[in-house]
Amino acid sequence: MRRNRDNARRQRAAPAVRFGGVRTPRGYLFELTGGHLCLDLANTVDERRGPAPRELLAGYGDLVDWGRQAGAITAPEARRLAARTRTHKAEAEQALSHARAAREAIFTLFSTIARKGKLSKAGLTELNRHLPRALAARQLAYRPRGPVWVWRADATPVLDRIVWPALASAADLLLSSDLSRVRECAGEGCGWLFLDRSRNRTRRWCDMTVCGNRAKVRRHRSRRH
Repeated sequence: MRRNRDNARRQRAAPAVRFGGVRTPRGYLFELTGGHLCLDLANTVDERRGPAPRELLAGYGDLVDWGRQAGAITAPEARRLAARTRTHKAEAEQALSHARAAREAIFTLFSTIARKGKLSKAGLTELNRHLPRALAARQLAYRPRGPVWVWRADATPVLDRIVWPALASAADLLLSSDLSRVRECAGEGCGWLFLDRSRNRTRRWCDMTVCGNRAKVRRHRSRRH
């Protein structure tokens, strides 16, 4: 009994989430430190450059949670998508596979820009493979203050819908002045991407409290030995 209470206490003490975005029914499940939606999608692999990368989109439900927290979908959309997966499991698996492929195209493209300072033609070609379906679902809607871009609302939920805003975000970032601010975390094994909005453009870590502190600990140990 005491062991069960100790386990429960440890589980409560260890946060399941980090921070950022909109709170999902299960809390804040992802750390949204990228500064741009497409980079937050790219960062859904933990310890990407380490010996044992960890997939954070293990199932379609994780993709729904990410989309809700990151603001790519609304709460009603999240519920409709989750409901459809219960009767269309093969379709959900395919949508998850497409989402991961789109994510890898985004990561490869912006990681190359972060490390080499230039755009990869091959990376752009791969991103273009995923863009048409997303951009075709965009349309202008009337608003009193002027037209705005919205995503087409289909009668039947389209399970690929979650990554469309991230793909559009990637295209927008490529064409923006922020492109030169794309960085890859200097943390050992991390590989997360972010926009460096610091005044002197000297930000090195995806999250100072995580990778930054780890680097400090390693330096401290190195000096002691």
